[in-house]
Amino acid sequence: MTFRTRFTETFGIEHPIVCGGMTAVGRAPLIAAVANAGALGFLSALTQPTPEELVREIERTRELTDKPFGVNLTMLPTINPVPYDEYADAIVQTGVAFVETAGNNPEPFLPAFRAGGVKVIHKAVTVRHALKAQSLGVDAVSIDGFECAGHPGEDDIGGLVLIPAAADQLHIPIIASGGIADARGLVAALALGADAINMGTRFVATVESPVHENIKQQIVENTERSTNVIFRKFRNSARVAKNAVSDEIIEVQNQDGSTFADIAHLASGARGRERALANGEVDGGVWWAGQTQGLIGDIPTTAALVERIVSEGRSIIDGRLASMLG
Repeated sequence: MTFRTRFTETFGIEHPIVCGGMTAVGRAPLIAAVANAGALGFLSALTQPTPEELVREIERTRELTDKPFGVNLTMLPTINPVPYDEYADAIVQTGVAFVETAGNNPEPFLPAFRAGGVKVIHKAVTVRHALKAQSLGVDAVSIDGFECAGHPGEDDIGGLVLIPAAADQLHIPIIASGGIADARGLVAALALGADAINMGTRFVATVESPVHENIKQQIVENTERSTNVIFRKFRNSARVAKNAVSDEIIEVQNQDGSTFADIAHLASGARGRERALANGEVDGGVWWAGQTQGLIGDIPTTAALVERIVSEGRSIIDGRLASMLG
């Protein structure tokens, strides 16, 4: 029993559920588990320090699953240049079927992906950016509402408005992202015009997620109010878990005359990955989390989570919603 949508048909996936690329989290054990559950997961390319390491991570994933999965390639300005072309070549050469692009315009990489038979999903946070991606020829868009972890943009549009606004104008499959963690979110997203859902924070709190158990337990304990939006002053808004470090960042950036240099040591991604995600120091650094923390109450296996969402989604449609029809 599953849901059949344009997304499942276009991408050949059993369930319309996606685990998008997450830095330090999108590794072989989790992404293989997502694939084995019939959903679509994306390795995080830049979690691997070199394109060669990405190739090895793809190989490790294939040792754990014979089902399709993808690779996320996030292109953002960096202090140290990133060899994006080499990462893209690695994706194509290994025969990965799907790529999720994010950040900058993916246009320079699309010819190589098309030549390699790679289907492309582009992540966007506004309808205008989604329309631009569609015009470039991507196969689907994943559009993030303001509730999401990571970078929600500067327009502050929640999914309840953003998803149908996108559905009104796009003709390619749409993946609803941000604010979704259970079957209710799946059914709501489909009703709003989406063809699939993307979940990040929910997949972090699973057995196969490669983050410390303390972080998973903190997600379970947190509520929908347990996030901070940092970097807004610098027009690079980011939603992260509320903790001592992100609270301090908010305090410093709200001071007159403060610059990014004043918070750089606090916002260090390396610090967050090492002290929080790896070592389990909840207040050790910045780590990504969405408002869906308020909807997460356990740490299931990925297979159990996907099965639960699909079965409960069907029950909502056949039960509660059907009973409302006269």
